[in-house]
Amino acid sequence: MNIPKRNHKIALIGYTLNSGGLERVMSSLSVYFGNQGIEVHNIVLVDDVGYPYSGTLVNIGKMKEQHKGIFGKLQLLRFLKKYLQQGNFDFIIDFRYRIKPFQEVLMANWVYKTKTIYTVHSGNTATYIPESKFLANLIFKNKYAVVCVSDAIKVSVEKMYDFQNLHRIYNPINLSEIQQKSSETIPFEFQYVMGMGRFDYYNVKQFDRLIAAYLESDLPQKSIHLILIGEGERRAEVEKLVESHPKIHFTGFQQNPYPYLKNALFLVVCSKYEGFPMSVIEAMACGTPVVAFDGISGPNEVIVNEKNGLLAENQNFEDLKNKMNRFVSDADLYRNCKAQTLPSAAQFSTDKIGKQWLDLMKIEVLS
Repeated sequence: MNIPKRNHKIALIGYTLNSGGLERVMSSLSVYFGNQGIEVHNIVLVDDVGYPYSGTLVNIGKMKEQHKGIFGKLQLLRFLKKYLQQGNFDFIIDFRYRIKPFQEVLMANWVYKTKTIYTVHSGNTATYIPESKFLANLIFKNKYAVVCVSDAIKVSVEKMYDFQNLHRIYNPINLSEIQQKSSETIPFEFQYVMGMGRFDYYNVKQFDRLIAAYLESDLPQKSIHLILIGEGERRAEVEKLVESHPKIHFTGFQQNPYPYLKNALFLVVCSKYEGFPMSVIEAMACGTPVVAFDGISGPNEVIVNEKNGLLAENQNFEDLKNKMNRFVSDADLYRNCKAQTLPSAAQFSTDKIGKQWLDLMKIEVLS
């Protein structure tokens, strides 16, 4: 039975609304829900907001300066609990990573008192669900739903836990916005391939190894450059590895990465693990094919090898190098894959993915 048509209220909770793919998902759904006439409250726990949103912003991150230490954290939890309780929300959607199990037990059983949907955005599921089945059940088992962003993650969670409330909903993209923003100019006129993501402490994106594969490939000799977009703790360390190589460029974080994606020959994704990488479908929405590792969560659910992109053996950088070489040497293969990128991205439009979220919540929006 669907919820009767009326003005619904949804609280979206995340750490930030800026910089990352997960944050872009929260932003896109916020805007989509708002456009459907749903009252949206965006609650962020870190004072970092750059992406668009609909409705009300509750920036708990700004309150942290006056609420330090264990007692300050408890006061902020009480504030959040009271805000959610008084708001009388139909749903809470939690986009946070969850690495403190006992804190999450408190959140799940004391703070979240309405229908709650947890999201899992990484193939490294331990960053979202504790390995202890006992603690995991205390947090997730009686909640409305646990949404995994890829089939691979859903299968992994099914094997590890006995949750009966698992669903798979892919990440959404705003196709028209991406195509509009991709028309902006960029300061590069040479041919290039690119990588995109955070230079994080754990080196998940493995940009250092991508650089090594690029340098061993045929691309530098063909005057094809490598551009890396992103910021993070390890950026300076990775930059030192190449000592201002004339064909390797670091742009830092780009609020609008789409013109870089549109003008790239292809995007390379060589992460240790993924959830459902936004960069893959965003590249395709820009008409740019992708070379990615097979076996990590996400890319192989979008890329059909030799049809709309190329898949390399998981964590095999020699094979990744060979796939990069193949895309620049086989013009027919490249042209055919490029032609299939936009049709491949269409299934991830915000309207289609947003409707799946409404169906999950059994919400009929006001027409």
